[in-house]
Amino acid sequence: MKSSIRFSPLKIAALALAASAPWAVAQLPAGSALSIAPGAAANSASVSVTDPGNHVWVLQSSPNLSTWTDVETWKVFNGNFHRRLSYTPAPGLRLFYRTVFDPAHAGIPSTTANALLLPPTLANYAAPALPPSFLVQPILGQDNTPATNPVTNAAATLGRALFYDKRLSLNQTISCSSCHQQARGFSDGRKFSVGFQGGLTGRNSMGLSNARWYQRRAFFWDERAATLEDQVLQPIQNTTEMGMTLTGLVTRLSAEPYYATLFTNAFGSATVTSDLISRALAQFVRSIISTHTKFDTGAATGFANFTPQENQGRQIFNTVGNCAACHGTDNFVPGPAINNNGLEFPFVDLGRGGITGLAADNGLFKVPSLRNIELTAPYMHDGRFATLEEVVEFYDHGVVDNPNLSPPLRNPPPGPPTPRRLNLTAVQKAALVAFLKTLTDTTVTSDPKFSDPFNYGD
Repeated sequence: MKSSIRFSPLKIAALALAASAPWAVAQLPAGSALSIAPGAAANSASVSVTDPGNHVWVLQSSPNLSTWTDVETWKVFNGNFHRRLSYTPAPGLRLFYRTVFDPAHAGIPSTTANALLLPPTLANYAAPALPPSFLVQPILGQDNTPATNPVTNAAATLGRALFYDKRLSLNQTISCSSCHQQARGFSDGRKFSVGFQGGLTGRNSMGLSNARWYQRRAFFWDERAATLEDQVLQPIQNTTEMGMTLTGLVTRLSAEPYYATLFTNAFGSATVTSDLISRALAQFVRSIISTHTKFDTGAATGFANFTPQENQGRQIFNTVGNCAACHGTDNFVPGPAINNNGLEFPFVDLGRGGITGLAADNGLFKVPSLRNIELTAPYMHDGRFATLEEVVEFYDHGVVDNPNLSPPLRNPPPGPPTPRRLNLTAVQKAALVAFLKTLTDTTVTSDPKFSDPFNYGD
């Protein structure tokens, strides 16, 4: 049951828990919330703190709601903290607990040791084991890593912390990972992503697997960022997505002691700059590499590991489907072209044409890698297709004619250049979907080196 207890002074009031389970909530820091739930065992409970301001909280106990004793002190490092409690009062004693915010307890430093759960030896980001096909042309030429920003273990570790840090948004509620979730192939499962104030983005969040390889080197669906280093800073400053300024971000990160350590390890100086933030984030994103799929195993063994259905789908992908024309090589990315795939006409979204102002660029969009495509639904720049089955149906008979439709989607001469119709059977369509699912890489979705490194308590 809930009771109405108001603590004094109000600035330190938070949450109280009695041994018999009643609790009370009083005034909290702005944006904070506390919750408590009974534990599975007797005399146990769990306390959850939501605190965008990342304050220090103190667990206290009292036999009489008057005299309080500090039991444990917690620091919130990235907006949330959870603690499981076990409490055993003396026989006949009704013992109360509360979680307290008090500025007097704010001296706990945010060090790499207590803020981040990093391995004692840095994870390997700089030298991933790549299949032989990734080490020769054409994939070798698709690598967009600049000579001035090669991936290092220390800088990618810094980039990992930045990628998951909600301090990158104005109200400290959104991180890069909010729209690029590891379990979803670094996409977010929504047609449009939710920004720091609840607004929606104009396009679907693209999966990040193998972003390192794209011959045109540009980023975003409309390629408005010339490099990944340019791209990673734009969502931070976008008024819908994260709403931050680079000057404000530098100031905010400079106040965190653990960033001094991470920047020193990565770049030899504790000084935080927007250029170094950009370089570290880009290095982490480039390190998100998928090369451990059923397809990769098959490519090395003549696809003996494939089912008959998967092999049928692979053949359709490479022949009658002509999918490889825009998703070529073992990396499943295009060559030098940006494409129009006939989603609509007239154009609702101009894509690349909205950036260049050229009619010939209208409806052209970047083609991302198909690796982990099973995990990144919904599909297309506007998230219009909920499933891979819907995508296959579209390419089978739904491509819309328009002046900029890419040649692989048109019928070849000598016939009229109308959109191609595959006219696949239901069995063939299912086989094509089965093949696309062989591109799923669960090592990317489960590898700790790509996961949230912050310490959230239990």
